[in-house]
Amino acid sequence: MLFSLDQAVTAADKTFFQFRKDIVEGEIKADSKLSETELSTKYAVSRSVIRESINRLESCHLVERKANVGARVVALTPEGLVELYQVRECLEGMAARLAAKNMTDQEIADLNALLSTHFQEVKDGDSYYQEAGDLDFHYRIILGSKNTHLISTLIDGIYHLVRMYRVQLGMTGPRVTTAFGEHKHVVQAISNRDEELAEILMRRHISYSKLNIEKKLVSQL
Repeated sequence: MLFSLDQAVTAADKTFFQFRKDIVEGEIKADSKLSETELSTKYAVSRSVIRESINRLESCHLVERKANVGARVVALTPEGLVELYQVRECLEGMAARLAAKNMTDQEIADLNALLSTHFQEVKDGDSYYQEAGDLDFHYRIILGSKNTHLISTLIDGIYHLVRMYRVQLGMTGPRVTTAFGEHKHVVQAISNRDEELAEILMRRHISYSKLNIEKKLVSQL
């Protein structure tokens, strides 16, 4: 069953989801220091709610604490990108292989339909922004693997840090058209139940994405 990452249950959850979105999308800048007082004013909640959110953001690698410095948003660096994408390439490649085996025909039809909606965005502009959760091609394939440990590692572990790099550095420019084409080929392999090809194409797609983001990061140094 598909579900949204933003199914908030409590006011604290809602704050956390918005806080996380603001970091991923660069509303709160990478490598910026986090002030509980300022953030409690920004989100109109208590400092204890902000403290809880910061702890949760630390567990999904968007925030780090340093001695005598406090909590900061993670920095986006070429070194961090390489390490993250080495893991991502292996695990999402595996997810694509398992999705080709385990996704139902309806889930594959839904994935193809999702890609059709993305085509309109790619066709009409020079950006390829995907909302988190069910509207994200990668998220659907991760869930489609049906492997609970893999899903937990990717979604609860590194998904939002990956999105931070993708959203802030990888969803504009000439790469948009080629990335969409790579998505199409991955989905075709999954539709054909070609497990080996789905993994190869996903790994290649993530490798190309890493090179594109790395180039942008280096140019900013």
